[in-house]
Amino acid sequence: MPFLSASFYNFRNLENATVDISSPEVFLVGKNGQGKTNFLEALYVSSYGTSFRTRSLAQICTKDEKEFSIRALYKESDNISHTISIIIQDKKKDIQKNFKKIKNSKELISTIPCILFHGDDIEFAVGTPSRKRFFIDQSVSLCNSDFIEALVKYSKALKSRNVILEQKKASLLDSIDEIFASLALLITNERKNIVEEYAKHFSLIYEEISGVSGVEMVYRPSIKVESEEDLLILLAEKRQNDLIDRTSSIGPHRDRIHFIKDKKPFTERASNGQRRLISLVLRMIQAKIYSEKTGRKPIFLMDDILLELDPEKRQKFMELLPPYEQLFCTFLPGEPYKNYQKETTKIFFVEDGRFSVERG
Repeated sequence: MPFLSASFYNFRNLENATVDISSPEVFLVGKNGQGKTNFLEALYVSSYGTSFRTRSLAQICTKDEKEFSIRALYKESDNISHTISIIIQDKKKDIQKNFKKIKNSKELISTIPCILFHGDDIEFAVGTPSRKRFFIDQSVSLCNSDFIEALVKYSKALKSRNVILEQKKASLLDSIDEIFASLALLITNERKNIVEEYAKHFSLIYEEISGVSGVEMVYRPSIKVESEEDLLILLAEKRQNDLIDRTSSIGPHRDRIHFIKDKKPFTERASNGQRRLISLVLRMIQAKIYSEKTGRKPIFLMDDILLELDPEKRQKFMELLPPYEQLFCTFLPGEPYKNYQKETTKIFFVEDGRFSVERG
Protein backbone atom coordinates (compact mmCIF):
# COMPACT_ATOMS: atom_id res chain seq x y z
CA MET A 1 0.00 0.00 0.00
CA PRO A 2 2.88 2.52 0.32
CA PHE A 3 3.56 5.08 -2.40
CA LEU A 4 6.55 4.24 -4.55
CA SER A 5 6.61 7.30 -6.79
CA ALA A 6 4.51 10.27 -7.81
CA SER A 7 4.48 12.00 -11.21
CA PHE A 8 3.12 15.51 -11.69
CA TYR A 9 2.01 17.47 -14.72
CA ASN A 10 0.81 21.08 -14.31
CA PHE A 11 0.04 20.51 -10.61
CA ARG A 12 0.28 23.91 -8.89
CA ASN A 13 3.94 24.96 -8.68
CA LEU A 14 5.38 21.44 -8.72
CA GLU A 15 7.92 20.67 -11.40
CA ASN A 16 6.68 18.31 -14.11
CA ALA A 17 8.65 15.31 -12.92
CA THR A 18 8.56 11.94 -11.19
CA VAL A 19 9.67 11.78 -7.56
CA ASP A 20 10.86 8.56 -5.89
CA ILE A 21 9.04 8.33 -2.54
CA SER A 22 9.52 4.64 -1.78
CA SER A 23 10.91 5.15 1.74
CA PRO A 24 8.83 4.41 4.88
CA GLU A 25 9.35 8.00 6.05
CA VAL A 26 9.66 10.98 3.73
CA PHE A 27 10.51 14.42 5.15
CA LEU A 28 9.94 17.54 3.05
CA VAL A 29 12.04 20.48 4.22
CA GLY A 30 11.67 23.99 2.84
CA LYS A 31 10.46 27.52 3.38
CA ASN A 32 6.78 28.40 3.14
CA GLY A 33 5.36 28.62 -0.38
CA GLN A 34 7.91 26.31 -2.01
CA GLY A 35 5.61 23.34 -2.69
CA LYS A 36 5.65 21.11 0.40
CA THR A 37 1.89 21.36 0.98
CA ASN A 38 1.24 21.08 -2.77
CA PHE A 39 3.06 17.75 -2.71
CA LEU A 40 0.93 16.44 0.16
CA GLU A 41 -2.16 17.72 -1.62
CA ALA A 42 -1.23 15.69 -4.70
CA LEU A 43 -0.97 12.51 -2.63
CA TYR A 44 -4.29 13.34 -0.95
CA VAL A 45 -5.97 13.81 -4.34
CA SER A 46 -4.55 10.44 -5.38
CA SER A 47 -6.15 8.90 -2.30
CA TYR A 48 -9.57 10.60 -2.29
CA GLY A 49 -10.09 12.15 -5.71
CA THR A 50 -10.71 15.47 -3.96
CA SER A 51 -8.54 18.20 -2.44
CA PHE A 52 -8.42 19.40 1.15
CA ARG A 53 -7.75 22.95 -0.09
CA THR A 54 -10.31 23.61 -2.82
CA ARG A 55 -13.64 22.23 -3.99
CA SER A 56 -12.75 22.72 -7.64
CA LEU A 57 -9.86 20.58 -8.82
CA ALA A 58 -9.65 22.73 -11.94
CA GLN A 59 -8.19 25.50 -9.75
CA ILE A 60 -5.15 23.32 -9.05
CA CYS A 61 -3.72 23.70 -12.55
CA THR A 62 -0.47 25.57 -12.93
CA LYS A 63 -1.09 29.21 -13.84
CA ASP A 64 -2.44 29.68 -17.39
CA GLU A 65 -2.88 25.91 -17.85
CA LYS A 66 -6.24 24.13 -18.21
CA GLU A 67 -5.33 20.55 -17.36
CA PHE A 68 -3.24 18.62 -14.88
CA SER A 69 -2.49 15.03 -13.96
CA ILE A 70 -1.07 13.02 -11.10
CA ARG A 71 0.14 9.48 -11.44
CA ALA A 72 0.92 7.62 -8.23
CA LEU A 73 2.66 4.27 -8.19
CA TYR A 74 1.97 2.25 -5.05
CA LYS A 75 2.32 -1.29 -3.75
CA GLU A 76 -0.58 -3.35 -2.40
CA SER A 77 -0.51 -6.33 -0.02
CA ASP A 78 0.07 -8.64 -2.99
CA ASN A 79 3.48 -6.92 -3.31
CA ILE A 80 2.61 -5.93 -6.87
CA SER A 81 2.88 -2.34 -8.07
CA HIS A 82 -0.30 -0.56 -9.12
CA THR A 83 -1.07 2.86 -10.56
CA ILE A 84 -3.63 5.53 -9.68
CA SER A 85 -4.06 8.35 -12.20
CA ILE A 86 -6.05 11.54 -11.64
CA ILE A 87 -6.55 13.61 -14.78
CA ILE A 88 -8.37 16.94 -15.03
CA GLN A 89 -9.06 18.05 -18.59
CA ASP A 90 -11.70 20.54 -19.77
CA LYS A 91 -12.87 20.74 -16.12
CA LYS A 92 -13.73 17.03 -16.19
CA LYS A 93 -12.21 14.52 -13.77
CA ASP A 94 -10.97 11.13 -14.90
CA ILE A 95 -9.84 8.64 -12.23
CA GLN A 96 -8.03 5.51 -13.34
CA LYS A 97 -6.68 2.48 -11.51
CA ASN A 98 -4.12 0.57 -13.55
CA PHE A 99 -5.27 2.69 -16.52
CA LYS A 100 -8.90 1.56 -16.21
CA LYS A 101 -11.54 4.15 -15.39
CA ILE A 102 -13.01 4.18 -11.87
CA LYS A 103 -16.63 5.30 -11.90
CA ASN A 104 -17.24 5.39 -8.15
CA SER A 105 -14.90 7.29 -5.83
CA LYS A 106 -15.70 4.76 -3.07
CA GLU A 107 -13.31 2.36 -4.78
CA LEU A 108 -10.53 4.95 -4.65
CA ILE A 109 -10.93 5.70 -0.93
CA SER A 110 -10.29 2.09 0.05
CA THR A 111 -7.24 1.84 -2.23
CA ILE A 112 -4.67 4.14 -0.58
CA PRO A 113 -6.00 5.23 2.83
CA CYS A 114 -4.28 8.50 3.72
CA ILE A 115 -4.85 10.35 6.98
CA LEU A 116 -4.08 14.05 6.79
CA PHE A 117 -2.77 16.07 9.73
CA HIS A 118 -3.25 19.70 8.70
CA GLY A 119 -3.48 23.13 10.31
CA ASP A 120 -7.15 23.46 9.38
CA ASP A 121 -7.88 20.38 11.51
CA ILE A 122 -8.21 22.75 14.46
CA GLU A 123 -11.73 23.34 13.11
CA PHE A 124 -12.58 19.85 14.35
CA ALA A 125 -11.99 21.19 17.87
CA VAL A 126 -13.32 24.76 17.68
CA GLY A 127 -15.00 25.09 14.28
CA THR A 128 -18.60 24.98 13.19
CA PRO A 129 -20.81 21.97 14.00
CA SER A 130 -20.70 20.98 10.31
CA ARG A 131 -16.88 20.78 10.35
CA LYS A 132 -16.95 18.55 13.42
CA ARG A 133 -19.58 16.36 11.79
CA PHE A 134 -17.42 16.18 8.66
CA PHE A 135 -14.55 14.69 10.66
CA ILE A 136 -16.77 12.06 12.28
CA ASP A 137 -18.33 11.16 8.93
CA GLN A 138 -14.89 10.87 7.36
CA SER A 139 -13.85 8.49 10.14
CA VAL A 140 -16.85 6.26 9.46
CA SER A 141 -16.32 6.41 5.69
CA LEU A 142 -12.69 5.32 5.95
CA CYS A 143 -13.85 2.05 7.49
CA ASN A 144 -17.14 1.75 5.58
CA SER A 145 -17.22 3.40 2.16
CA ASP A 146 -20.95 2.59 1.80
CA PHE A 147 -21.57 5.27 4.44
CA ILE A 148 -20.70 7.91 1.83
CA GLU A 149 -23.73 6.86 -0.20
CA ALA A 150 -25.96 7.15 2.88
CA LEU A 151 -24.71 10.70 3.49
CA VAL A 152 -25.39 11.69 -0.12
CA LYS A 153 -28.89 10.21 -0.01
CA TYR A 154 -29.64 11.92 3.30
CA SER A 155 -28.48 15.27 1.94
CA LYS A 156 -30.85 14.88 -1.01
CA ALA A 157 -33.73 13.81 1.25
CA LEU A 158 -33.12 16.76 3.58
CA LYS A 159 -33.04 19.17 0.66
CA SER A 160 -36.30 17.73 -0.73
CA ARG A 161 -37.96 17.89 2.67
CA ASN A 162 -36.94 21.51 3.18
CA VAL A 163 -38.28 22.45 -0.28
CA ILE A 164 -41.61 20.84 0.64
CA LEU A 165 -41.64 22.77 3.92
CA GLU A 166 -40.84 26.05 2.16
CA GLN A 167 -43.67 25.45 -0.30
CA LYS A 168 -45.96 24.32 2.57
CA LYS A 169 -47.01 21.16 0.71
CA ALA A 170 -47.76 19.17 3.87
CA SER A 171 -49.41 16.33 1.95
CA LEU A 172 -46.03 15.35 0.48
CA LEU A 173 -44.26 15.00 3.83
CA ASP A 174 -45.42 11.47 4.67
CA SER A 175 -43.57 9.88 1.75
CA ILE A 176 -40.34 11.88 2.15
CA ASP A 177 -40.34 11.35 5.92
CA GLU A 178 -40.09 7.57 5.50
CA ILE A 179 -36.91 7.97 3.43
CA PHE A 180 -35.62 10.73 5.71
CA ALA A 181 -36.18 8.72 8.91
CA SER A 182 -34.46 5.58 7.64
CA LEU A 183 -31.32 7.45 6.56
CA ALA A 184 -31.30 9.71 9.61
CA LEU A 185 -31.28 6.75 12.00
CA LEU A 186 -28.56 4.96 10.04
CA ILE A 187 -26.29 8.02 10.15
CA THR A 188 -27.02 8.75 13.82
CA ASN A 189 -26.21 5.18 14.84
CA GLU A 190 -22.97 5.11 12.84
CA ARG A 191 -21.87 8.41 14.39
CA LYS A 192 -22.80 7.23 17.87
CA ASN A 193 -20.78 4.04 17.45
CA ILE A 194 -17.67 5.77 16.12
CA VAL A 195 -17.71 8.48 18.82
CA GLU A 196 -17.95 5.73 21.44
CA GLU A 197 -14.76 4.31 19.92
CA TYR A 198 -13.11 7.73 20.11
CA ALA A 199 -14.20 8.19 23.72
CA LYS A 200 -12.37 5.01 24.74
CA HIS A 201 -9.03 6.53 23.78
CA PHE A 202 -9.35 10.32 23.74
CA SER A 203 -9.00 11.29 27.41
CA LEU A 204 -6.03 9.00 28.04
CA ILE A 205 -4.02 10.02 24.97
CA TYR A 206 -4.78 13.72 25.46
CA GLU A 207 -3.65 13.56 29.08
CA GLU A 208 -0.50 11.62 28.25
CA ILE A 209 0.66 14.29 25.79
CA SER A 210 -0.68 17.45 27.44
CA GLY A 211 -0.79 16.58 31.13
CA VAL A 212 -4.40 17.81 31.23
CA SER A 213 -6.77 15.17 32.61
CA GLY A 214 -10.50 14.67 32.25
CA VAL A 215 -11.04 16.12 28.76
CA GLU A 216 -13.85 14.15 27.11
CA MET A 217 -15.35 13.94 23.63
CA VAL A 218 -19.17 13.93 23.69
CA TYR A 219 -21.68 13.29 20.90
CA ARG A 220 -25.06 14.98 21.25
CA PRO A 221 -27.36 13.71 18.52
CA SER A 222 -30.45 15.58 17.46
CA ILE A 223 -32.38 12.29 17.37
CA LYS A 224 -32.85 10.63 20.74
CA VAL A 225 -35.23 7.83 19.67
CA GLU A 226 -33.93 4.45 18.54
CA SER A 227 -36.55 3.10 16.15
CA GLU A 228 -37.74 4.30 12.76
CA GLU A 229 -41.33 4.11 13.98
CA ASP A 230 -40.61 6.41 16.93
CA LEU A 231 -38.75 8.83 14.68
CA LEU A 232 -41.70 9.04 12.28
CA ILE A 233 -43.94 9.86 15.24
CA LEU A 234 -41.48 12.55 16.34
CA LEU A 235 -41.33 14.04 12.84
CA ALA A 236 -45.14 14.16 12.77
CA GLU A 237 -45.19 15.93 16.14
CA LYS A 238 -42.74 18.56 14.92
CA ARG A 239 -44.34 18.93 11.49
CA GLN A 240 -46.43 22.00 12.28
CA ASN A 241 -43.46 23.92 13.67
CA ASP A 242 -41.30 22.79 10.75
CA LEU A 243 -43.91 24.13 8.32
CA ILE A 244 -43.96 27.44 10.17
CA ASP A 245 -40.15 27.67 10.28
CA ARG A 246 -39.82 26.18 6.76
CA THR A 247 -36.93 23.95 7.80
CA SER A 248 -36.27 20.52 9.32
CA SER A 249 -35.70 20.93 13.05
CA ILE A 250 -34.33 17.45 13.77
CA GLY A 251 -31.93 15.12 12.02
CA PRO A 252 -28.19 14.37 11.75
CA HIS A 253 -27.67 17.85 10.26
CA ARG A 254 -28.39 19.18 13.78
CA ASP A 255 -25.94 16.90 15.61
CA ARG A 256 -23.27 18.40 17.86
CA ILE A 257 -19.86 17.20 19.05
CA HIS A 258 -18.36 18.78 22.17
CA PHE A 259 -15.15 18.60 24.18
CA ILE A 260 -15.79 19.01 27.88
CA LYS A 261 -13.87 18.98 31.15
CA ASP A 262 -15.53 18.91 34.57
CA LYS A 263 -18.90 19.00 32.76
CA LYS A 264 -18.03 22.39 31.21
CA PRO A 265 -17.00 23.30 27.64
CA PHE A 266 -13.23 22.92 27.38
CA THR A 267 -12.27 24.48 24.05
CA GLU A 268 -13.59 27.94 24.96
CA ARG A 269 -11.09 28.23 27.82
CA ALA A 270 -8.28 26.14 26.33
CA SER A 271 -5.08 27.65 24.95
CA ASN A 272 -4.41 27.52 21.23
CA GLY A 273 -1.86 24.78 21.80
CA GLN A 274 -4.40 22.73 23.77
CA ARG A 275 -6.94 23.17 20.98
CA ARG A 276 -4.38 22.18 18.38
CA LEU A 277 -3.58 19.07 20.37
CA ILE A 278 -7.26 18.04 20.33
CA SER A 279 -7.13 17.94 16.53
CA LEU A 280 -3.89 15.95 16.54
CA VAL A 281 -5.26 13.40 19.01
CA LEU A 282 -8.40 13.05 16.88
CA ARG A 283 -6.27 12.15 13.87
CA MET A 284 -4.21 9.70 15.92
CA ILE A 285 -7.38 7.92 17.05
CA GLN A 286 -8.78 8.00 13.51
CA ALA A 287 -5.72 6.03 12.40
CA LYS A 288 -5.98 3.65 15.35
CA ILE A 289 -9.67 2.90 14.71
CA TYR A 290 -9.05 2.47 10.98
CA SER A 291 -6.34 -0.13 11.65
CA GLU A 292 -8.46 -1.97 14.22
CA LYS A 293 -11.46 -2.21 11.90
CA THR A 294 -9.68 -2.99 8.63
CA GLY A 295 -6.43 -4.68 9.63
CA ARG A 296 -4.54 -2.18 7.46
CA LYS A 297 -2.14 0.60 8.41
CA PRO A 298 -2.79 4.07 6.90
CA ILE A 299 -0.41 6.51 5.28
CA PHE A 300 0.15 9.72 7.27
CA LEU A 301 0.37 13.12 5.57
CA MET A 302 1.57 15.70 8.13
CA ASP A 303 1.68 19.35 7.13
CA ASP A 304 3.57 21.61 9.59
CA ILE A 305 1.50 20.24 12.47
CA LEU A 306 4.21 20.27 15.15
CA LEU A 307 4.88 24.02 15.10
CA GLU A 308 2.53 24.95 17.96
CA LEU A 309 3.73 22.18 20.30
CA ASP A 310 6.66 22.60 22.67
CA PRO A 311 9.59 20.16 22.25
CA GLU A 312 8.37 17.80 24.99
CA LYS A 313 4.87 17.51 23.53
CA ARG A 314 6.30 17.06 20.03
CA GLN A 315 8.38 14.14 21.22
CA LYS A 316 5.42 12.59 23.05
CA PHE A 317 3.21 12.97 20.01
CA MET A 318 5.72 11.27 17.72
CA GLU A 319 6.24 8.44 20.24
CA LEU A 320 2.49 7.79 20.52
CA LEU A 321 1.76 7.80 16.79
CA PRO A 322 -0.13 4.64 15.81
CA PRO A 323 1.63 2.26 13.40
CA TYR A 324 1.65 3.57 9.83
CA GLU A 325 2.40 2.17 6.41
CA GLN A 326 4.23 5.33 5.38
CA LEU A 327 4.80 8.83 6.77
CA PHE A 328 5.14 12.12 4.90
CA CYS A 329 5.99 15.11 7.08
CA THR A 330 6.81 18.74 6.21
CA PHE A 331 9.25 20.92 8.14
CA LEU A 332 10.61 24.45 7.97
CA PRO A 333 14.42 24.65 7.61
CA GLY A 334 14.93 25.70 11.24
CA GLU A 335 12.95 22.85 12.76
CA PRO A 336 14.77 19.93 14.44
CA TYR A 337 13.56 17.38 11.90
CA LYS A 338 16.70 15.29 12.39
CA ASN A 339 15.41 14.44 15.88
CA TYR A 340 12.63 12.38 14.27
CA GLN A 341 14.73 10.89 11.47
CA LYS A 342 15.16 7.11 11.24
CA GLU A 343 17.63 5.08 9.21
CA THR A 344 14.92 4.53 6.61
CA THR A 345 13.94 8.22 6.32
CA LYS A 346 14.38 10.01 3.01
CA ILE A 347 14.76 13.80 3.21
CA PHE A 348 13.91 16.14 0.35
CA PHE A 349 14.72 19.83 0.24
CA VAL A 350 11.91 21.64 -1.57
CA GLU A 351 12.48 24.91 -3.42
CA ASP A 352 10.26 26.45 -6.08
CA GLY A 353 8.48 23.14 -6.70
CA ARG A 354 11.70 21.18 -7.18
CA PHE A 355 12.84 18.30 -4.98
CA SER A 356 16.46 17.54 -4.14
CA VAL A 357 17.54 14.65 -1.92
CA GLU A 358 19.65 15.33 1.15
CA ARG A 359 23.05 13.71 0.76
CA GLY A 360 25.13 12.22 3.53
